[in-house]
Amino acid sequence: MQMDILSDALTKMRHYEETGRKEVILKPTSNLLLNVLSTLQTNHYIGEVEKIDDGRGGKFRVQLLGRINKTAAIRPRFPVKVTDIVNMEKKYLPAVDFGILVLSTPKGIMSQTEALKQHVGGRLLAYVY
Repeated sequence: MQMDILSDALTKMRHYEETGRKEVILKPTSNLLLNVLSTLQTNHYIGEVEKIDDGRGGKFRVQLLGRINKTAAIRPRFPVKVTDIVNMEKKYLPAVDFGILVLSTPKGIMSQTEALKQHVGGRLLAYVY
C-alpha cells in the first residue's frame, strides 16, 4: 500500500462498500484524489466529502451511499483520444450507460460523458460502476 494514493483510496472505498459501512476515512490526501472524489460525488456514487486537517497530511471523510459495485484505478494511465473513449467504455465498463470512466483532461478531471460533451481527450484514471 501507499504506492498509489488513488488506487489505495478506491480499493478502500470498495471494501467498505462491500462490508456495508456508511463512511470511510481516506488518508493521505492529494489534489488528484479530491478531484476524483468530487467527480464521483457529482455522478451520485458517493455522498458528502469532508477534508480533515490533522497536521500530518490530512484525511478525507467520505459518506458512502451503497451505489459502488466495483471501482479501481487504471494503471498505466493510458492516453485516450475523443474518438477512443467509447472503445474504452466497452473495455472497462460492463454495459452501456452503466458506470463512468474518470479522465484527466486539459480542462480538469471529469467523467467520460463530460469529456464527450466538451470534445476533449485525456488520460484514464479510474472506473466506477
